[in-house]
Amino acid sequence: MSVQWNDLFAALAIVLVVEGILPFVNPTGAQRAFSQLARLSARELRIAGLVSMVAGLIALYFARS
Repeated sequence: MSVQWNDLFAALAIVLVVEGILPFVNPTGAQRAFSQLARLSARELRIAGLVSMVAGLIALYFARS
């Protein structure tokens, strides 16, 4: 399986678009969410990051199969 650089850049572009939706639509809500994230411990952030990565891999698996 070869990696197509265009696919990688397209995926990164989609991530940027999705991450920009909340601050654009609801900036006050985004500030509250970021404030709550800043209060999490390093361990809690790592767990949230791991869960996010696993969910993304599962979604990618189903999207590509």
